[in-house]
Amino acid sequence: MKKKEEIRIKELVMKSFGAAFLISLGNFALLKLGNPIGPVIFAFGLLGVCYLGQNLFTGKCGFLISDKIKPLDLLYILLGNMVAGYIIGLIYATTDPSIVETAAAKVATWDFSIAFLLKSIFCGAIMYLAVLMYKKGTPLGIIFGVPLFIFCGFQHCVANIVTLGVAGTFSITIFLCILGNFVGSLFTWYITRDISKK
Repeated sequence: MKKKEEIRIKELVMKSFGAAFLISLGNFALLKLGNPIGPVIFAFGLLGVCYLGQNLFTGKCGFLISDKIKPLDLLYILLGNMVAGYIIGLIYATTDPSIVETAAAKVATWDFSIAFLLKSIFCGAIMYLAVLMYKKGTPLGIIFGVPLFIFCGFQHCVANIVTLGVAGTFSITIFLCILGNFVGSLFTWYITRDISKK
C-alpha cells in the first residue's frame, strides 16, 4: 500500500512539472513577443495542461471540494509547479538573454498590496471558469480566458514564478498571488456550484 502511494505521489508531482513546463512556454512567448500576440499564444499552455491531463495549481484549486482533491495533493501540485517553474525560468534566461530585462521590468511593477491580491483573485476566477468550460466540452474558455486575464493585468502564480526565474530574483508577492488565485478559484466555484453540476 505504501509503495502504491509513493508511485501515486510521484506521478502527481511529475504531472505538476509537466504543467509548469507548458505554462512556461506560454509565458516565454509573452515575454518575447509582448502584446497582442503573446497573450493569445499563452493559451497554448493551459490548453496543453487540460488536453494532456497535467496538474496545474490554478486549474485544480477551484475543484478542491467538487472533485474531492486531497489538500496535501494540492500542496504537492503547487510545490511542483513552483520548483519546476522557477528552474525552467532560469534555463530560459540562459537560452535567450533578451527576455531577462523584460522579466525584471515586469517584476519591478509587482507590489505587496490589496490591488495585487485582487488581481490574483480575478485571475483565479477566470482560470476556474476556463477549466470548467473545458470540462464541459469547449476550449473557448481557455482560448479567450487566458488572453483576458493577461490583457487585464491579472496575476497568475505559476506564470509569475517562471518570470521570477527568468529575472533571477524572488518576490514575496508570489505568496499573495498563490493566495489570491486559490481564493478566486474556490469562491467562483462556490457561487457557480449549482450551475457547475449541470
